[in-house]
Amino acid sequence: MLFRSLLLASSLLLPTALHAQLAPTKPAAKVETFLVPIRLTVAQDGSGEYRTIQEAVMAVRDFMQVPATIFIKNGIYKEKLLIPSQKTNIMLLGESKEGVVITFGDYSGDADKHSTYTSATVRVQGNDFAAENITFENSAGRVGQAVALHVEGDRATFRHCRLLGNQDTLFLALENSRQYYQDCYIEGTTDFIFGSSTAVFERCTIFSKTNSYITAASTWPRQSFGLVFLNCKLTAAAEATKVYLGRPWRPHARTVFLNTEMGAQIAPAGWENWGKASNEATAYYAEYASTGPGANPAGRVKWAHQLTVKEARQYTLKTVFGGPVGWEPVRK
Repeated sequence: MLFRSLLLASSLLLPTALHAQLAPTKPAAKVETFLVPIRLTVAQDGSGEYRTIQEAVMAVRDFMQVPATIFIKNGIYKEKLLIPSQKTNIMLLGESKEGVVITFGDYSGDADKHSTYTSATVRVQGNDFAAENITFENSAGRVGQAVALHVEGDRATFRHCRLLGNQDTLFLALENSRQYYQDCYIEGTTDFIFGSSTAVFERCTIFSKTNSYITAASTWPRQSFGLVFLNCKLTAAAEATKVYLGRPWRPHARTVFLNTEMGAQIAPAGWENWGKASNEATAYYAEYASTGPGANPAGRVKWAHQLTVKEARQYTLKTVFGGPVGWEPVRK
């Protein structure tokens, strides 16, 4: 009797089971995570998803097409951080620019045989990178070339950031990289803003720690613009009494200061030819409406330029960052 009851129960369930197996199922919705903005949190005390910034960066899906925001809680992060080329649209957002410090101490010629190109605390290779409220520091001291921030990616934006170092603080590394710095603080000793990228610095404070050179552009002849400073302020330590606006790392260096307040530390000549008179015929150095005790149009080297009103008007974000695929970062 028991056997017949079980057999009957099985026969009643069989059609239902077969129907469940044979009935078409609706495919699950596919979530394209590279189209959905994400937000991760980094905190050294474990209150976020990650304890290091590098871990959070590597957790972001490759080639994101919308922003992936990594919120970083206050702390001193001793990391040699890399943003690889496949990690696009990443934004590092700090809790506060003084409180979030990314620091490391590599320098050219150290025991690990680093060079200027490999010494950076933070290296950005991915396109459409952004950072806000972050301090980037190379802590090596005055030991030669020691980069705090090395940027290769295109369309990189930095707002309310601090860049701390000595020689070669900021490396604008590649010709096809466009970079925008707004309301940032950048300090150093020699050539501490250097490289071949097209970069605009707007409302930034530039602090010279000793007598030397602020910029060392290595612009290529085919580039229409190099380093452009808009409405910035040039300041200095008390020991810095003779600071040059720039010198050409490569012969076709291009650097322009517009509406910039210059302290008394700026040398009357303004510019230097890196010991090569031939650079004077190829480098393009210019100013427009400089103010302050360091503004001295009549005392500048004869091969530098004072822009006319018409010439100065071309220095807009849209024009400077133009090209086959234009880019105009949003002002905030």
